[in-house]
Amino acid sequence: MAALNLGSTDSALLDPSAEATAATADLTADLTAGSTKRRARFHTLTVGDVRQLTQDSVEVTFLVPDELHGEFDYDPGQHLAVRATIDGRELRRSYSICRPRTVGSVSVAIKRDLGGVFSSWANTVLRVGDRLDVMSPQGTFTTALETLDDTHIVGIAAGSGITPLMSLAHTVLERSETSRFTLVYTNRTALDVMFLDELADLKDRYPARLALHHVLSRQSRSSALLSGRIDEEKLRLMLASIIRPAAVDEWFLCGPFELVQLCRDTLESVQVDPRHIRFELFTTGEPTHAAGDTGRPVVVGIGDKTFEIEFTLDGESATVTTPVNAKESILNAALRVRPDVPFACAGGVCGTCRAKLVSGDVTMTENYALEPDEIARGYVLTCQSHPTTDRVVVDYDV
Repeated sequence: MAALNLGSTDSALLDPSAEATAATADLTADLTAGSTKRRARFHTLTVGDVRQLTQDSVEVTFLVPDELHGEFDYDPGQHLAVRATIDGRELRRSYSICRPRTVGSVSVAIKRDLGGVFSSWANTVLRVGDRLDVMSPQGTFTTALETLDDTHIVGIAAGSGITPLMSLAHTVLERSETSRFTLVYTNRTALDVMFLDELADLKDRYPARLALHHVLSRQSRSSALLSGRIDEEKLRLMLASIIRPAAVDEWFLCGPFELVQLCRDTLESVQVDPRHIRFELFTTGEPTHAAGDTGRPVVVGIGDKTFEIEFTLDGESATVTTPVNAKESILNAALRVRPDVPFACAGGVCGTCRAKLVSGDVTMTENYALEPDEIARGYVLTCQSHPTTDRVVVDYDV
């Protein structure tokens, strides 16, 4: 890592036309066109690079062969599910893509979590040349704006929450000479800042259109506003000084549950339309919650009252019966008869297990992935959905 330089917190008043651009032929598609919803599938990819970002995080780059380029097209802000067998146990984790679209490769950043088996393994054992199962890109944490011209987008991130915002910031600034991006990025200390050099380079490249504000919770900075933990008082001061909500077109929030919820509540209290606030969680604040890496055994006893779950996957339908008293999720039940049912986090965060409810009713325990319009159209997270009617039908292919 280069010598520490968190840079200026103010945008220089320069002529945007003097800024460098690096648009390439493969990136000329309209950002708002969006990736076509595709059935999530795993493909085996080779690790092309493992780069240390901080003491506790790495950037992992997977090589994408020519025949899979279409499968790994993605919008900035989307994520990948990665599958590996560690100590005889299959684990799946979801990580955000951290680079703008690049032909022949796709990169994610993995920060080691306390007690995290997969993240610890990726930071200490994973090597160039290893082959892992990687799912095609998924997720809706990307801009919904019809055009980026004359737009102002704000990102607020903590720790590894910077990962999807790296791709978003690069793309938004690159695709329009009149777009602006403001990034508030909070960490404990300067040594914990992921993509430090890349953020500095991005600021140098777009000095008039990128406002970069590093906030350190356990290290003093020259500005009191950028020192200490972001709480409601500090956030309101930011909204009154360095960010003007009325001039912002779209908000992206990424990090732990507490920060994301604080930002959502505070923004809505100052009359920001919730439809313009997009968020993604890296944790839900419940680290002891069952991860659901595989379908747990469930036995249907004689005389047990049951629910019938029918689901369609890859054009084939299957039916499974689950006891009412088991309180089993649709995903868990489906995995007992189709082990290829898509899922990653199983905690309601990543959205990989998304399916459309065709008939019947369910309750969702948690939802940190689906947008309100998706719910209105009948989509559910099967890892969090529990039947409340005798028969439930869902479709993973829609």
